[in-house]
Amino acid sequence: MLLQILNIVGIVAFAASGALVGVRKQLDVFGICVVGATTGIGGGILRDLLLGVHPPDSLSKWPNITASVATSLVVFFAHPVLDRIWSAVVLFDALGMGLFAAGGATVALQHGSGALGGVLIGATAAIGGGVIRDMLVNEVPLLLQRDLYALPALLGALLVVVCESIDLPQGISLIAGTAAATGLRCLALWQRWQLPRARVKD
Repeated sequence: MLLQILNIVGIVAFAASGALVGVRKQLDVFGICVVGATTGIGGGILRDLLLGVHPPDSLSKWPNITASVATSLVVFFAHPVLDRIWSAVVLFDALGMGLFAAGGATVALQHGSGALGGVLIGATAAIGGGVIRDMLVNEVPLLLQRDLYALPALLGALLVVVCESIDLPQGISLIAGTAAATGLRCLALWQRWQLPRARVKD
């Protein structure tokens, strides 16, 4: 039950970030819903494809797509109350990333993936929606920028795998993984931590 709840919360958070990007790009209501919904369910679809789940849960279970579209519509009508849209985008994205990192790793382990598979599939689920969102609006994905993005996702998924390996309750592993990934992402943004970039001579 907790896994399902966190999955919906992650979809809502990612959909909100995607819809807010659509607002920034001045898309119409349909475009905002497309970007928001795709961001919300994109990571889950990639996760299920890697696990051989056909059709993916996000396309076969109505709550997932409904939550992402409904969230996008709410953002379309309510975005004027958000004073700092980009800050909201980043925070929603961090929360969605953390939730999908932990949830994706848990689902992968439930489907028989090993430890490495759990970490990689969890991280893929976490970053997939954001990458799709940025590609749709013709921006360089956060994954490819200097900001810490993939590393927090990997940390969250790894923590879930470690917790599962020592037989901690699933609820604890989900919360720990989500908190670790989201916390590191927010801390990196606050402290402006960045990965080193190659120096190219002019």
